[in-house]
Amino acid sequence: MEKKFRLSSAEIKQIAPGLGSCIASDMITVGGQRVGYMYREPPDNSSDSGWRFLSGEETREYVDDAGNFALYDVNTIANYDPGIVPYLDAIVFSAYRRDAETLNFEAVPFNG
Repeated sequence: MEKKFRLSSAEIKQIAPGLGSCIASDMITVGGQRVGYMYREPPDNSSDSGWRFLSGEETREYVDDAGNFALYDVNTIANYDPGIVPYLDAIVFSAYRRDAETLNFEAVPFNG
């Protein structure tokens, strides 16, 4: 089944270029939800940033289905949620959760 992304390629601007790839949930790229939880693990390869982005609403069953995730350029996810940009230089083993009331990210323990 082909995914229908919320943003078209023409809508993607260069707001966080050159950071490499990441993994993101379809709840963000297809469903249009904001990033609710993000963490950075050691990169899998030289093009991987180590960043992983989730809405925070994913169930265990959802997460267990690899078809619900895809590989993207970090810049693409920054276009879906520019609020992540100030955190993209964080070190490996960093994790952040968006506060539901303030909508700001706060550092949380890494559980990767």
